[in-house]
Amino acid sequence: MSLARQVFAYSQWRGQICEALEAFGGWLRTQELDDALSGARLTGLLERLKEDRLYVAFVAEFSRGKSELINSILFAGYGERILPSAAGRTTMCPTELLHDPRKPPGLELLPIQTRREPVSLTEYRRRPGEWFRLPLAIESAHEVKKALRRVSEVLRVSAKEAEALGFPVGERDSALLPDETGQVEIPRWRHAIVNFPHPLLKEGLAILDTPGLNAIGVEPGLTLSLLPKAHVTLLVLAADTGVTRSDLSIWRQCIASAHRHERLVALNKIDSLWDDLRSAKEIEAEIAKQARVSARILDVREDRVFPVSAQKGLAAKIARNRELLVKSRLPALEQAISHRLVPVRQEIVRDGCQQEFTDLVGTLRDTLESRHASLGEQLCELDGLHGKNRNMMQFLMQKARQEKEDFEVSLQCYWNARNNFTRLQTRLANHLGARGLEDLSAEIRERMENAKFSAQLSEAMRAFFAQTRDKLSQADAEIQEIQSQAEILYNRFIMEYGVRLPRPRPFSFLSCERALAELEAWCETHIDNLANFFTREARFIRQRFFMEIVRQTSDIFRHARDTSEKWRKTIMAPVETHVREHRKHLKHRLENIRRILKAGSSLSEHAAELKERREAITQQLKTLETFQHKMERRLEKLPGQEAGPESKSAVVVA
Repeated sequence: MSLARQVFAYSQWRGQICEALEAFGGWLRTQELDDALSGARLTGLLERLKEDRLYVAFVAEFSRGKSELINSILFAGYGERILPSAAGRTTMCPTELLHDPRKPPGLELLPIQTRREPVSLTEYRRRPGEWFRLPLAIESAHEVKKALRRVSEVLRVSAKEAEALGFPVGERDSALLPDETGQVEIPRWRHAIVNFPHPLLKEGLAILDTPGLNAIGVEPGLTLSLLPKAHVTLLVLAADTGVTRSDLSIWRQCIASAHRHERLVALNKIDSLWDDLRSAKEIEAEIAKQARVSARILDVREDRVFPVSAQKGLAAKIARNRELLVKSRLPALEQAISHRLVPVRQEIVRDGCQQEFTDLVGTLRDTLESRHASLGEQLCELDGLHGKNRNMMQFLMQKARQEKEDFEVSLQCYWNARNNFTRLQTRLANHLGARGLEDLSAEIRERMENAKFSAQLSEAMRAFFAQTRDKLSQADAEIQEIQSQAEILYNRFIMEYGVRLPRPRPFSFLSCERALAELEAWCETHIDNLANFFTREARFIRQRFFMEIVRQTSDIFRHARDTSEKWRKTIMAPVETHVREHRKHLKHRLENIRRILKAGSSLSEHAAELKERREAITQQLKTLETFQHKMERRLEKLPGQEAGPESKSAVVVA
């Protein structure tokens, strides 16, 4: 299945799940079954699904034809190159191509001067006022192309200014060398976001176009926050040069070393090997050899390396030349991307939705079954009241009141547990709190400022990670204590009240620990190396460390706080539901006896009313089961084979 078809099918599948969740939420509201916690969980799940994107990252050194490859895959239907593509450097800053329906089409550019502030790229994404915005006239391909040339803009600044902005001038592997006047060219923009209503982007595809190694090295946000969220990362090489030293550096530092779903290699510009003086068999052997050697150097399987000609593929699509398109081998690469992109992301989304929806349905089922059992008990009690005199009825009312009072007294263990959970959560928040991280950062900053040797800088950075790992470890200990206390509380309620309660769902900071480990590995590769191997000012090292490492650690800790708090609320939900439902049960018992005593009404009338309510709950349980079966079928259903609507999509050759 082509990339376009896969993306459209995935979008349709995701849309069907959203429709099912919205229908479920509507039913909960009409049945008055929604509460604050379940409503928040359902809303959060819907928001995550609607904002879900399929990220493909294109990574390459300059002049590898990366932008041309994106043009051939995404923009061939417009009849010309949309992204700037020419010899030399074209993409000077990381560029995201996506569609956000909440905003008008436009190009958002973050000035390079923002690197002076100790604020990460992640934080700047929350500050729309810091970005320069340019509207896109999407009805004109020429105007869009003209606007997107802005990502290629550069500034000429002094070497000192460039270094103040974090660019390594005149160092080993650096492409920034001062001219005769002492000036260098640096990117004008730090980051670009293109909000474009392309059919595939509207369906959730997102493209990350990166500049070369030099820009990756000075913008850690790429390797720390953008590249890790890519579901497929594609390294673009040139067939005539193979794997160069800078290509290998990009692969090792930014792709192979990080946890990522899928990694592919495009061996571009195979048309440079086409030669009229050689046979087709000889040309094929040369291309196969380059692919084989590239796979060996990068330590990947050969079937992950795709020889391709982006330029010929683009020309073939525009001219609708099937023979040239096949010769360019572009369809094979598109198919590989689609086959690895959609199934991987679908599995992640499916597992997340299934777990969240199953938990929601399980909690709701427990509530309904508790109500059903309560009504059954009340019916049995009413049946036992037949033939009882008024004195006996008053005795039963006194008994019901006593049971209610006894229940409230027995809830002391519940309130004690809640108070204990609050205490543990406070301790947990202290371990993960922003204040503690700020104090640690201040301590490390002082150590780095007082460092006289590179080894002392490295020791300070390692101390930062050691202490942050310790904070996560202490937080995990609090989580285990909360889990243990919840087990005790659940067992007590099960034994004393005979209720069914699901086992507390386990929780860990494993994802946060992994993110912190990757951050430390990046620091050792990029910043620690600067301290050990390059002659740089300590101020520059500190700036890089606090601009990205500390800020990214803060984001990791914020995520840990948010997820652990959500889990704590979830773990108490079943017990809180039982307490609420048992109170209602005791209240209804008192009301039934009171109404009989006060109005002298018929026991059979009350029994009929209770039976009607019980039957309604039986129907609710059946409907709940139907919703669960429908959701399971939709989650398991693979994206269909139908293509999306006719449009200027990536595939235009029939």
